[in-house]
Amino acid sequence: MHSAIVSPVLVGRTREVEALETVLRTVRQGAGQVVLLAGEAGVGKSRLVAELRRQAALEQWTILAGNCFERDAVFPYAPIIDALRAFVGPQLGAVVADLLGVLAAELVKLLPELTLAIANLRPTAPLDSEAEKRRLFEVLVQFFTRLTQAPRPAPLLLILEDLQWCDETSLDFLHLLARRLAALPVFLLATYRSEEVSSNLRQLLVQLDRGRLSREISVESLSRQDVHRMLQAIFELQRPVRTEFLETIYTLTEGNPFFIEEVLKVLVAAGEVFYADDGWTRKSMQELHIPPSVQDAVRRRTQQLQPEARHLLTLAAVVGRRFDFALLQEVAGRDEAELSALIKELAAAQLVVEEGNEQFAFRHALTRQAVYSGLLGRERQTLHRIIGAASERIYGGMFDPSLGAGAAAQVAELAYHFYEAGEWPKAFDYAWRAGERAQALYAPRAAIEQFTRALQAAQHLAQPPSLISLYRRRGLVYETVGEFEQAHTDLSTALALTQTIESDGRGRAEDTQLEEWQLLLDLGQLWTSRNYDRTGGYYRQALELARRLNDGAASTPPHPAPLARTLNRMGNWYLNVGQPQEALGCHLEALTIFQTLDDAAGLAQTFDLLGLMLYLGGSPVQGAGYLQQAIALFQELDDRQSLASSLTTLSLCGPSYSTDMVAPARIGAADAVQMGERSAQIAQEIGLRTGAAYALIAAGSVLGALGQYGQAIERVQQGLSIAQESEHRQWICFAQRTLGILYRDLLAFPAARRHLEDSLGLAKEIGSLFHLRQGAGYLTLLLIADGELPQAEALLDNVLTPELPLEPLAQRRVWVERAELALAQGNPLLALQLVDRLFAALTDNEAQAIGAVPYLAKLRGEGLVALRRWDEAEATFQSALAAAEAQATPRFVWSLHLALGKLYQAQRRYADAAQAFVAARTVIDEIAASVSDPELRGNFVYQASRLMPTPRPRSPLQIARENAGGLTRREREVALLIAQGKSNRAIAETLILSERTVEDYVTHILAKLGFSARTQIAVWVVEKGLT
Repeated sequence: MHSAIVSPVLVGRTREVEALETVLRTVRQGAGQVVLLAGEAGVGKSRLVAELRRQAALEQWTILAGNCFERDAVFPYAPIIDALRAFVGPQLGAVVADLLGVLAAELVKLLPELTLAIANLRPTAPLDSEAEKRRLFEVLVQFFTRLTQAPRPAPLLLILEDLQWCDETSLDFLHLLARRLAALPVFLLATYRSEEVSSNLRQLLVQLDRGRLSREISVESLSRQDVHRMLQAIFELQRPVRTEFLETIYTLTEGNPFFIEEVLKVLVAAGEVFYADDGWTRKSMQELHIPPSVQDAVRRRTQQLQPEARHLLTLAAVVGRRFDFALLQEVAGRDEAELSALIKELAAAQLVVEEGNEQFAFRHALTRQAVYSGLLGRERQTLHRIIGAASERIYGGMFDPSLGAGAAAQVAELAYHFYEAGEWPKAFDYAWRAGERAQALYAPRAAIEQFTRALQAAQHLAQPPSLISLYRRRGLVYETVGEFEQAHTDLSTALALTQTIESDGRGRAEDTQLEEWQLLLDLGQLWTSRNYDRTGGYYRQALELARRLNDGAASTPPHPAPLARTLNRMGNWYLNVGQPQEALGCHLEALTIFQTLDDAAGLAQTFDLLGLMLYLGGSPVQGAGYLQQAIALFQELDDRQSLASSLTTLSLCGPSYSTDMVAPARIGAADAVQMGERSAQIAQEIGLRTGAAYALIAAGSVLGALGQYGQAIERVQQGLSIAQESEHRQWICFAQRTLGILYRDLLAFPAARRHLEDSLGLAKEIGSLFHLRQGAGYLTLLLIADGELPQAEALLDNVLTPELPLEPLAQRRVWVERAELALAQGNPLLALQLVDRLFAALTDNEAQAIGAVPYLAKLRGEGLVALRRWDEAEATFQSALAAAEAQATPRFVWSLHLALGKLYQAQRRYADAAQAFVAARTVIDEIAASVSDPELRGNFVYQASRLMPTPRPRSPLQIARENAGGLTRREREVALLIAQGKSNRAIAETLILSERTVEDYVTHILAKLGFSARTQIAVWVVEKGLT
């Protein structure tokens, strides 16, 4: 099983591979090159070499490969001999003799076994040591040159790995070879560890650089995204890797591919990652396991240290990955000079590095973990207690919250040390404070870690405090990072704790009831990602309790703010279950309360929800106004989480897939895209996974409407990935629907249908009428396109009733598709009736003008065409086209040009039709250019071209005229006779015409062809090949 834990693909090395392939092409043309791959151990240099070697083998290169080994650092020619032996060894004696020729007498000094393969081979007489070396160098250069010619002409790839262990003689030879390669088809590829450069190698690197003889490629560790791809490839995962697992692996290995594979092998061996029926899965990691290879490497390095340095290394490992000089000095009890000398020893052993004047760190997190895991539990506990006490003495005055992230880090370190030391009161206090600070600094994972420590420490306290707030805080942070089950467990636990507190005879304490109300609201909000029925249940309980608290007893003051907050939540729930009037009533009641209280935060949330409600209710212009007020307040309040959400929603109020049936808010394309990018950036900065998913999917909706399909698909797929990882069904539903629309726009109907069917299924699961109607509407459009009219009608009947209002976006969607269906069923009068009702229901007066909503206007125009009301149809199409161009929505622009072309063709206005079709093709080409996937791009162009009517066939006479510059048959006869050198009189006699008539023909020919002389006509006839 361990052997399988290897990445089957090369990840994150596109830049390096492209650079190496460029060198391959250069060498093939006869210009030798030297390339050095530099990077730390395990970073993937050998994997790159293997990839290049595979490519060279496919191209029939001659390949020699040798390795340097640590034990051979003083052995002359060690890597050269290794390469020669690997190349010559498998060959037959006769082949070797022919290959080496006269050079064998010199090379036998490096390969004594050649005497067994070549009969009567005797080495040349020795010279003095320096002359002998020079002669051998020349022979080696001749041999490598010979390999480019025999046994067959081919470029040579010479690979030498791990030059940090290379002997001095070989390095001297490489310098000579590098100077000789310019005119040879030889590619010298060498690797070395950048952290272990010997003095001899450093000298060679300087020489190569000074002579501009080589190119160096630095191989860096993988990015977090590349590690994610590597994990997916190793475990053949279609789904995203869980963020928690990815973060653990990335933090521990720092993107080093070898370390990643080694750590995964250990996790598989320990059963923490295992293969189940549905593929690879994992348990929650209880402790970190250090790979034996890493333990062995650290053990070999530490064996070389003096005992004082080993002890200091142990202390540093207990302090953490990074450690301050002052703290280490305090716990080690050494003066500055002694400590500096010991740290230098650790740095020389490649165990630690200096990060600043007072800051040091282990070179690798795994190195620190290997040293730490070698301690007994009691040793660790004692050292953590000592370090925690020393940290308190040194940093005790640095815990002012105003000091920001620096102070937060110190509090977190104290929480860690006292927790590991078993000092539970201090561990609880520091962990609680560290969790609060991490939350304030938008570091959700750190907050979860600290709140977990605090909860575990509380279990050891004789009189534990109330943990309701702590469970709630951790639950909300789990929700932020998309961990639904953990969030639900914590919030439910906190709610249960509030409900088990005993009454004092007058009822439960007011504070406890407020906590219960807040948790009911939290749980309702949590369930919005999965099930609106569950959400409604929690919100109704919260509303009942909030009204009781607001009514209050005689001895307690009313609490209007909780009531207003609950009303806002209820309003949003009503909106999602298709009750917009009830939603509006709740929000307006909340607005009144918050205005009375002059509560800025409450007003901001209400403006945000009112904006969302109005936008989804079919009034994006009014909705944008409220959202802009909310954004201004959120910025003042520094509420970044809410700000991100409002920015996303505002971007959707402009031209987007959501607003194609109404007049969008006046938001420029660039502004809308910028809002989406800013929202996604904020969400990612604060660790708001679900917020990032919402922003990315919404950005895809905006970019798609603007015709930027490649970017749109990429954004939505990123958002879908996050939503799937977080199991946020609402955003998965949104993403699948948006992908379906994008693929429908690109005429990839099978893919569009799959995504829309998945979206519709999820909408049913979560119980959202908004998503259900939107999904049903778009899927209906595809069924109509596929000619499945009965199925389309049945689908609409499930979500559309005659009394359903026409204003809200989701309801407009199904009404529009009802009109599309009527048109497809041959009932243009019903289609026009429905479209006119939809126009009349628009809340923005300007939108009611003909053509102001391109989608509706196009549909109306198609109905008019079906009724042969040509002039009205043309005016409608032209008005819609102007609006679509103003809104920068190319999907409507090209389809409207197409509709106009068909209209003109029906009226036999062929020139106008051709012009319209050319305009449509131009926009189609522009859209195609935005699609990065060549298959998707090609299918779009092909399918769009099929929608273009076949042009009327041209007559032979028209074709002949076009080929002959527009000349008539008689004019062509005259031109041919001119080319034969005949005069006007001769032409007149031949064609039985008057000379005056011939002169007229010549004048016409000159005018049509733009010529001024008869000789030009003669040349033109020859060029055209007229006969």
